[in-house]
Amino acid sequence: MPDAAISDVVGCWGPEPGADATVKAAWTALDGVMDPEIPVLSVVELGIVRSVARAASGRLEVMVTPTYSGCPATGVILLEVETALARAGLDARVSAVIAPPWTTDWISDSGRARLAEVGIVPPPRSGKRALTAPDEAVACPLCGSADTSQISRFGSTACKALHRCNACLEPFDVFKCH
Repeated sequence: MPDAAISDVVGCWGPEPGADATVKAAWTALDGVMDPEIPVLSVVELGIVRSVARAASGRLEVMVTPTYSGCPATGVILLEVETALARAGLDARVSAVIAPPWTTDWISDSGRARLAEVGIVPPPRSGKRALTAPDEAVACPLCGSADTSQISRFGSTACKALHRCNACLEPFDVFKCH
């Protein structure tokens, strides 16, 4: 168990008000770590950095929650987080925590905007889209048409579904809610 008092607050995208300079430096370093499967998002924007806290020993305790327990990128993400913190000269212990599970509600507003900019339909807040909803009409991020269809429950990664616009005929990914 970590020796820091870690907050139960989740979906945090940066240091708490009043955080010390070391904690702020850690958040800055972590914002430069890109998700290996969706490299337009930092791990902070994705909302998987659950907390950064200073332990009584002075060492930082960093908690990361993978997008799902079987995510194949978890090991790489943890290693990249450790490396970024070490490069910033910070002494930190990085741990993966799976409870409570990550939710797409933890993706930051800037993360949602980045997804949309690259043609990935971001999930709505509060998980209102079903995890598997083949009949759901999702607007095409390229032309805006609502005449779209799901062609595969899995897109370029397991956390996305592949859709096609019936108007412009372009395929696009839709981030699944969970």
